[in-house]
Amino acid sequence: MAQIEIQNLTFSYPSGRSALSDVNLTIHRGEYVVLWGKSGSGKTTLLRHLKTVLTPYGKRSGEILLDGVPLTELSQREQAGKIGFVMQNPDDQIVTDKVWHELAFGLESLGCDQKTMRARVAEMACYFGIQDWFHRDVANLSGGQKQLLNLASIMAMQPEVLILDEPTSQLDPIAASDFLNTLRKINTELGTTVIITEHRIEDIFPYADRAVMMDGGRVIADDAPRATAEHLWSSGSGMFSAMPTPVRVFYGAGGTGECPLTVREGRNWLSRAFPEPPKHTALPERGNAEPAECALSMKEVWFRYEKDSPDVLRGVTAEVPRGCLYAIVGGNGAGKSTMLKAVCGTCRPYRGKIRVFGRPVEKTPNLFQGCLAMLPQDPKSLFVGKTVLEDLREMTRDEELLAKTAALCQITPLLQSHPYDLSGGEQQRAALAKVLLTQPKLLLLDEPTKGIDCFFKETFAGILAKLKAEGITIVMVSHDVEFCARYADWVSMFFDGQILTTDTPRRFFGANSFYTTAANRMSRHVFQNAVTAEDVIALCRKNREDTP
Repeated sequence: MAQIEIQNLTFSYPSGRSALSDVNLTIHRGEYVVLWGKSGSGKTTLLRHLKTVLTPYGKRSGEILLDGVPLTELSQREQAGKIGFVMQNPDDQIVTDKVWHELAFGLESLGCDQKTMRARVAEMACYFGIQDWFHRDVANLSGGQKQLLNLASIMAMQPEVLILDEPTSQLDPIAASDFLNTLRKINTELGTTVIITEHRIEDIFPYADRAVMMDGGRVIADDAPRATAEHLWSSGSGMFSAMPTPVRVFYGAGGTGECPLTVREGRNWLSRAFPEPPKHTALPERGNAEPAECALSMKEVWFRYEKDSPDVLRGVTAEVPRGCLYAIVGGNGAGKSTMLKAVCGTCRPYRGKIRVFGRPVEKTPNLFQGCLAMLPQDPKSLFVGKTVLEDLREMTRDEELLAKTAALCQITPLLQSHPYDLSGGEQQRAALAKVLLTQPKLLLLDEPTKGIDCFFKETFAGILAKLKAEGITIVMVSHDVEFCARYADWVSMFFDGQILTTDTPRRFFGANSFYTTAANRMSRHVFQNAVTAEDVIALCRKNREDTP
């Protein structure tokens, strides 16, 4: 008997927007299933239907069975004990103030006795390696620690099914990799069924039992990962661009044999393809002519949130050239978002100078009118209207500008929807449109690709290129190293409250061992500073053309 059966599930939101259409899916006990597709394809809506307390309001038909029993016939207590759900934003799920209490909260709700509760909490703290911050305040944890705490709290209840909705979207690359490795361990060692949606599938796709692809609210593919990759390539599907780097490099370079899924397999394939050192090992550096004018300068900026608390910014010094895309990467809790808030004036430094286009921030009149704008990490914080259109009209009454911006961000079909009914990626696009309506000259972006699929990332990169062509300077804080490597002009590393180093993407990521791209890890033994799949493919083809 299947553990989960979804039968003819159809759902539409109150606005009339159809989210799911005749979905049929069977998941067996102990499987690791990755659910993927474009933003707005229905992934999150489908997952939320697997737990009735999270099911969105709207019109629904069809049935979901858990171990042969309709989900609607199971009590909330039974569902809580059998089904665990990790949300995209860790702050949406944390309900207590202390780490130890958060671990025990679910067990208390289930009515566990104290002895059992203490044993399970201790076991989970040791298993997840969080005993060192067992007594800390939850508010003082980084995003990665909060998400790990959420997972530990749910696993303390020993669920049979674990559902995760883009759990690494707010984590830095190293924290995300650690989180997903822990998740794989839970699946293989405990036999817990795992169903996960994730745009960043490099660390998931190779280890999944099945890859279920959705588009337009329908399941359009359901197969083993390697078979799915081969099908997408042979059919010429645009969804192929979402495949992991080793897959894209293999097919893009005309590889033969079995397709590699992991970085290790990709490295071994390259070693076989180039048993001798190739003639061409590097590509010319992209042009980054630095203009004389500086759009943003920060000099020895120090900031702390409270008088007696540690400094978050510890002498930040940086110069951002005008008209470029300047990316800042670094670990969770390093102070990157605080730095952006300092530029906006939200966080007032107690030492140092910040200048925007040569003028001190505090002396710039009408700073947020045609000069500076910021897209925050949580797009929901910008929404105040009942529809996306109402939110946009709050910024401008110029209907032509509004329509142009909505089209640019591809949200025209969503204008009549409530912002909270949108997927994470759609919310990000709607928030970006609202920010762009202020027509800024300096645009600050805090995790702008969070929740956005790889398909819209290309469109988003095109939007940023158009903004750059108009002379707009973009400063982007991001954990998405693949995006930064492909599109940024300059990349800086933020660590210990300051910017340590700045360089071009190829030199920056090419010099790192862990904080780098999958393409670089896969090819660095053969090529120099190849940091994107396109770089590796280009070098493979160039060497093949020169081979007699």
